[in-house]
Amino acid sequence: MLELVIDRRQRDLGGFAVGRVLPFAKRRMVGPFILLDHLGPVDLPAGLSPSADVRPHPHIGLSTLTYLFEGEIMHRDSVGSEQAIRPGEVNWMTAGRGITHSERFEKARAVGDCIHAIQSWVALPDADEECAPAFAHHSADSLPIDRADGVWARLLAGKAFGASATVNMHSPLFYAHCELAAGKSMNLPAEYSERAAYIVQGEVAVDGRRLTAGQMPVFAPGPARIAAAADSTLMLLGGEPVGQRFIEWNFVASSQKRLERAKADWRAGRMKLPDRDNREFIPLPEWPVAPPRPMS
Repeated sequence: MLELVIDRRQRDLGGFAVGRVLPFAKRRMVGPFILLDHLGPVDLPAGLSPSADVRPHPHIGLSTLTYLFEGEIMHRDSVGSEQAIRPGEVNWMTAGRGITHSERFEKARAVGDCIHAIQSWVALPDADEECAPAFAHHSADSLPIDRADGVWARLLAGKAFGASATVNMHSPLFYAHCELAAGKSMNLPAEYSERAAYIVQGEVAVDGRRLTAGQMPVFAPGPARIAAAADSTLMLLGGEPVGQRFIEWNFVASSQKRLERAKADWRAGRMKLPDRDNREFIPLPEWPVAPPRPMS
């Protein structure tokens, strides 16, 4: 059953506009998913200015996954990883007690590129908030794929559709890229208490309501079915809640005190920069802000 529908909102991230879906005022998280942004599709010309890159910046208390439909992004981080992110692959970065990384459009700068991506953040459970930072790359052909008549699904993380992804999870969840042909329908995994489906492109029907690209239906516990009114691309996600979380800038934590410590560490230069990308960084924003809002 449909619980609510979230419309993406445009956000300027300093050179790039993204469609922000989560967090949302009436639904801050879906399971452990605390952020979901939709970037592009956007054409980047050859000779692109380096100012368009995402310079080194920090995270704590979360895992990130940037999933590409088109294009290439170069990832470098403070645990020594240097990995190009390409369509269909999973690059799973776990911040834990602290990690820094950069995302650069090096292919676009050389020959031009079209970037179309979804970035998601998954909050870590209490027991793993201070785990060691880590990075893992999973090729597209290593991820489970389910095919049926007019329905295709690649499982990016967690368990769903009778399959398990090899990505190391810290809490129960699922995350999948699905292609649904016009006139076809599919059920969402019923074993999770919180679930949603972001419509990347196309048009679907949920409980008799028509929804289009840029919308995210969020489902109540129980049976949930999506029918495609046109060929559609979806990101299916959900899992079990990890409890209240605070979010500020790039930091996620179960306490505001931990956020303040992370901000102080970054401001003072106590967080290691990527070995292969350590000549610049994004300073801590110094906006006058209200105390971080708890999310659950």
